[in-house]
Amino acid sequence: MAAAHKVEMKLEVLVIPVSDVDRAAQFYESLGWRKDADFRAEDRRLLQFTPPGSPGSIIFGTRASPAPPGSAQFNHLVVENVEAARAELAARGIKVSEVFHDAGGGYNPFDPAARASGPDPQRRSYLSFVSFKDPDGNVWLLQEVTSRLPGRIEAEATSFADASDLAAAMKRAETAHGAHEKRLGHRDEDWPSWYAAYMAAEQHGAAPPV
Repeated sequence: MAAAHKVEMKLEVLVIPVSDVDRAAQFYESLGWRKDADFRAEDRRLLQFTPPGSPGSIIFGTRASPAPPGSAQFNHLVVENVEAARAELAARGIKVSEVFHDAGGGYNPFDPAARASGPDPQRRSYLSFVSFKDPDGNVWLLQEVTSRLPGRIEAEATSFADASDLAAAMKRAETAHGAHEKRLGHRDEDWPSWYAAYMAAEQHGAAPPV
């Protein structure tokens, strides 16, 4: 009997419904997203953009979706530091919300009435947000994620989106390692191994090294 094979299905593209292709293209370029393609054929046009560090992209264009413009709501963009990400968007002239969290202490970024100002008080991963809209009213959420839920990633996989993502992880490891050395009472000569174990555990949602 042949062994069962799990077919990989990678989410790569989200279709964003827009009413004005030129206006949408200008907006997503202003975010600093990379324009991968701009296909034109007779009366059709299709564009693809990719956010910095993202393995997935968006597409929009002429008759690209039967959904009404503005109906794409609350697609999440994961960031390492939601306050820094907000500042960058604001510097680009994008109208963004303040940083917010669920006033009930859980996960509800969807209802404006449930929002409280500022990041999650305990700065827990997944629970701090910023929102913004494109010209058609499609809503995006920036979500701060610094450590992953255990089931969110492959058990042995550890990866970083880009150099800044890796640098931020190393800074968190440095802080944690300082506390580790205080507990030891002496310098940890094998600090590279401790850093590596800490950064991997953080991504896997596992207990950090001791």
